[in-house]
Amino acid sequence: MNSNETAVNGNYGAEQIQVLEGLEAVRRRPGMYIGSTSSRGLHHLVYEVVDNSIDEALAGYCDRVAVTIHSDNSITVEDNGRGIPVDMHEIGKSALEVVMTVLHAGGKFGGEGYKVSGGLHGVGVSVVNALSEKLEVEVKRDGKIYQMRFARGNTVQGITVVGATNETGTKVTFKPDAEIFEETVYDYDILKHRLRELAFLNKGIYISLEDKRTDTREEFHYEGGIISFVKHLNKNKDVLYPEPIYLQGAKEDTWVEIALQHNDSYVENMFSFVNNINTVEGGTHLSGFKIALTRSINDYARKFNMLKENEENLSGDDVREGLTAVISVKIREPQFEGQTKTKLGNSEVRGIVDAILTEGLNEFFEENPSVTKKIIEKSIMAARAREAARKARELTRRKNALEFSGLPGKLADCSVRDPEQAEIYLVEGDSAGGSAKQGRDRRFQAILPLRGKILNVEKARLDKILNNEEIRAMITAFGCGIADDFDIEKARYGKIIIMTDADVDGAHIRTLLLTFFYRYMQPLIQNGKVYIAQPPLYLVKKGKEHWYLYSDDEMEKLLSRIGRDGITVQRYKGLGEMNPEQLWETTMNPEARTILQVTLEDAMEADQIFSVLMGDKVEPRREFIERHAKEVRNLDI
Repeated sequence: MNSNETAVNGNYGAEQIQVLEGLEAVRRRPGMYIGSTSSRGLHHLVYEVVDNSIDEALAGYCDRVAVTIHSDNSITVEDNGRGIPVDMHEIGKSALEVVMTVLHAGGKFGGEGYKVSGGLHGVGVSVVNALSEKLEVEVKRDGKIYQMRFARGNTVQGITVVGATNETGTKVTFKPDAEIFEETVYDYDILKHRLRELAFLNKGIYISLEDKRTDTREEFHYEGGIISFVKHLNKNKDVLYPEPIYLQGAKEDTWVEIALQHNDSYVENMFSFVNNINTVEGGTHLSGFKIALTRSINDYARKFNMLKENEENLSGDDVREGLTAVISVKIREPQFEGQTKTKLGNSEVRGIVDAILTEGLNEFFEENPSVTKKIIEKSIMAARAREAARKARELTRRKNALEFSGLPGKLADCSVRDPEQAEIYLVEGDSAGGSAKQGRDRRFQAILPLRGKILNVEKARLDKILNNEEIRAMITAFGCGIADDFDIEKARYGKIIIMTDADVDGAHIRTLLLTFFYRYMQPLIQNGKVYIAQPPLYLVKKGKEHWYLYSDDEMEKLLSRIGRDGITVQRYKGLGEMNPEQLWETTMNPEARTILQVTLEDAMEADQIFSVLMGDKVEPRREFIERHAKEVRNLDI
């Protein structure tokens, strides 16, 4: 968006700050305002401050945002926007103090200060102030540098002029309150991913991230905007055509930008945004995109006889196979719905996106017949594979109906019927599977042994995946279907625990399984049902005492405390080396085991990693392994 389209009023002053309500409840119930007091909420504080700077950029007044993580985990966000107003507000306080101390006070609510604004909760910098043990704000405007200081939301230093300047902008430095947050250490990578995303979504802006703890600094700037975004997402994939298709348009105060490009993989990868918010649950903008894309491709295929009269239309899944797309809309009054409040509900946006995409695609297809032909040929191949997958699924269902229990023969099921109490171990190899079956608590623990490495789903279509015996066994055991048929309400287990050897083969099997879950059963990960077991690496004995150790660090600590005299060490190379009692005692007993929950903090980063590790390109995989080699604890070749 350029400044002419978005700048509404250059005279941004106190009269444009509207007060909606007070700040009393924030410290008592922080989760209501920032989602949680865990690591996610901690990082959300930074996003709230950065969103204010991005709003200045959207309005055409700012092109630089600098974020700094200090050695004490305090944060500074500085921009070169207009600076928060400092003149007196109608309630008798300076506009700056109102913005910093009153909830829902800002230039966004009256609709005059900003035309569109980002931020999901939109709770503003006052909430950051309330949840920080200290916060300092500096404003450059009107030739002066103004400063205010706060502690836990209370003013400790009123507005003070501390210098002169010919620049404008706002600098906020805050330290999250350890009384509120369970975690107060910032993760560089989490902030990096969000700031890079914002730079993609707002082309031309410069966003920097500096970490004083590690002397790291990066700057994100993309003149290509979401075209660069799609190229970044596809960088480890083989694309069908060299440049992404880019379409844009504006209608009724709604600005739409779309970039898309197909690759030769079998999964779609779509990211939709509203006012820079990642709408993970989609919404009307995404449905408008899907409808227009499917219709436009079918119309072209019919017009040029690539689809015969007796053939069915291509489905949405067919035309989106291998598609990477970014849909970014900016609207004045977004209405969010859904469980996480990240699903767009504005009904008018569906038609606007549909109209802009249809017009743009029709023009592109007419002018680029060779690219269009590649897209349609891939879609037709996908349609044939979809039909084969449908037959394979029906065959699986029929087999299940004919079998007595409908469950795979090698599954040792548990007796409890409440899914929340039940857990299933996916165990590498028959010998470990045998030990796990004997050592488990039959009441609530099920065991499914897996023979060898399952199919790499990154390189196969669904019809081939459904013909893989190990994958079919998992689908049947879990009970919740796969891909479009997936229904988490039908899951038979509350925990799915991957238990593999602590060697290279075990790590490979674990990655294959995680790739399968991520691509075809993603809600299992999103709902926190997937775990990784942590079997011990060593059994150390001395006299009648014994210890199970889970890392080389634990081993070094133990040896430095008692020395090596009289000690015997057994290094477990595989789960099969443990007898049933040992396996229960170390890895399966809920009272003693350690299991890691698999979470999905960043879907884009997860997609990149799975593409690198499991895709066809060797060079990115080699680079990834070299970069992370020092993090590997036990490499057994």
